[in-house]
Amino acid sequence: MSLKRRIVAALPDKAYRTLKFRRAHGRLPRRQPTSLSEKVNWRILNDRRSLLSWTGDKLAMKDRASPCPGLRMPRTLWTGADLHELVGVPLPAHWVLKPNGSTGAVHRGAGRVSTADVAALVALTDGWLDAADVTHRREWIYGQARRMFIVEEWIGSGEAPIDFRFFVFGGMPRFIQVDLGRFTDHQRSIYDTDWTLLPASYGRAYPPAPPIPRPERLDDMLRIASELGSEFDFIRIDLYEVDGEVWFGEFSPYPASGLAVIEPQSYDDLWGSWWELPVRVAD
Repeated sequence: MSLKRRIVAALPDKAYRTLKFRRAHGRLPRRQPTSLSEKVNWRILNDRRSLLSWTGDKLAMKDRASPCPGLRMPRTLWTGADLHELVGVPLPAHWVLKPNGSTGAVHRGAGRVSTADVAALVALTDGWLDAADVTHRREWIYGQARRMFIVEEWIGSGEAPIDFRFFVFGGMPRFIQVDLGRFTDHQRSIYDTDWTLLPASYGRAYPPAPPIPRPERLDDMLRIASELGSEFDFIRIDLYEVDGEVWFGEFSPYPASGLAVIEPQSYDDLWGSWWELPVRVAD
């Protein structure tokens, strides 16, 4: 690691996050946060309530969400810290491997894992159980999660299903981020809850997705997102609609770590205005 990177890595959380925010947005976060991006950044630095403490742990998320009526849960096929244990596990034709206490990393696998396969999986997942989200983005919730791998069933039988990501403010879904082609040609669009395509973008890395028809189960997904998000001042609830059923994805309290650029800025400010920050930030 270069001297410059070592100096940056040694910064206190507030200075480190301020530097990352400025690098991403081209400006400093306001002292009194008003935009969605600023409030996500504020939450990462300040909010230590037990309400959020489990939201970086994928297994805990599934336990919390599973009682919700009308919501399908991907089966957990294996958990553990040693991938060699996967040899001989009766895995289906399609499955996914993820770290339990991190975000973004995922591997799609097929069938049983052989001894030869393990070496490739170990190399692929090198660092997945490190506290990278805590170290590189200072995201507190991931430091509370159990460090292990999860293998889950693959939802559907073909390409990655469309991600429907509901931004829920005080129990009310207000807009939906739609991601297509996550593992191929990743595209993204934003809709309101009436399924009107909005002239907004969330993250410059993703080109706009072509319009898609209103999901058949949109009303059910809105209900589920509202129910799962009812206890939070803000949360993102990720869902899928596959073969006429609604499937759980995850809870996300730190969407894009507050670092994805929202354009135009007026949407970042509007969405932030819907989030009333908590008075108490610790139990």
